Amino acid sequence: MMAETSMAIQELLDKLRGDASLDFLREGFRVLAQSIMEEDVKRLTGVGHGERSDERTSHRNGYRERDWDTRAGTIPLQIPRTRTGSYFPPFLEPRRRCEKAMLAVVQQAYIHGVSTRKVDDLVHAMGIQRMDKSQVSRICKALDAEVEAFRARQLEHEYVYMWLDATYVKVRENGRVVSMAIVIAMGVTLEGTREILGFDLGPTESHAFWKEFLRSLVKRGLKGLRLVISDCHEGLKQAIRAVCSGAGWQRCRVHFMRNVLHKVQKAHQGMVSAAVRNIFMQPSYEQGSDMLEEVAQRFEKPYPKISELLWAAREDVLAYYSFPCDHWRKIYSTNPLERLNKEIKRRSDVVGIFPDSSSVIRLIGSVLIEQDEEWAIAKRYLPQRSMRALTGDETGSDSHYAGPDQAGILA
Repeated sequence: MMAETSMAIQELLDKLRGDASLDFLREGFRVLAQSIMEEDVKRLTGVGHGERSDERTSHRNGYRERDWDTRAGTIPLQIPRTRTGSYFPPFLEPRRRCEKAMLAVVQQAYIHGVSTRKVDDLVHAMGIQRMDKSQVSRICKALDAEVEAFRARQLEHEYVYMWLDATYVKVRENGRVVSMAIVIAMGVTLEGTREILGFDLGPTESHAFWKEFLRSLVKRGLKGLRLVISDCHEGLKQAIRAVCSGAGWQRCRVHFMRNVLHKVQKAHQGMVSAAVRNIFMQPSYEQGSDMLEEVAQRFEKPYPKISELLWAAREDVLAYYSFPCDHWRKIYSTNPLERLNKEIKRRSDVVGIFPDSSSVIRLIGSVLIEQDEEWAIAKRYLPQRSMRALTGDETGSDSHYAGPDQAGILA
């Protein structure tokens, strides 16, 4: 074995002298792997290559070619064959052409929004050949089990706040390109940490779809809700009332402002916006409610539609005032989920049109798992002391919390 290895190394050095462009690392791996296989087959057959012995247990039967994809590039191997039995190198895995590290690189590239065609260019740059886009897609399907486990996991904590929002992606279905809704739920625990509670894909944001999604969260263990934050989508509102009956509802302040400005001419939007924003600058619910009345009365004649909208949204848009003031900036809108949706869109836009629904679940699920893991090791989203004020465990500057008497009861 030592003499054969020395000969192989000498052959490698001769090649390097004759060809300066030869990749030393890749060729070195090939020589080492080939030597390991030859020694392995020698033990299997009882004799070395070209030798004769009465102790022979089998005969060689030529070689079969196989490309080995490694981080050093694609290495062409000649795997020895035997007449009886079969031989497979111990450093290769059956039915898998890539090392686990290379698989992780391809998966991570896919998760970060790199299209399968660009992944193909990526692996070529790393020295790997013949990994086409269909092969990359098959590799990435290994993520499905992890995503499904994440979607089906039990929700073990008590979640006081929950944000709901949706974004849309284009999917090819039955030969047509359709727009489908990705709905996402984010929650904050009593310890003040954030979690992705769940997500789902559906044809539209209908009441039935939202209701089914919320019921699936309850079935997995969602409990303790004090407040749900979302936009004013009618189907979503009905679903929240039906499933989260014990929790308050905060209408997203940002979406509400857009609805207000949509009802006034562009030239007057600055003045209207300043007046409405003044409502949300008040230090308490009572003062905010009084200011809303004042603004609504002022706009009754010049902007009756805005006045009507303010009266109708009075309780919903000011719900956040009933919670600790340290939380107000985080719970008065769906901005926390909007930022996450932007990241999802950034990555999904690289794909453009998804080939099917499962590919959407795979990519979006992987992105959300990644985000959830980052939140798990990050600092608390909301101060722990102010979270205790929700349960009456501590008094202090933010102990004025006066939430619903039966908060957290779920239908």
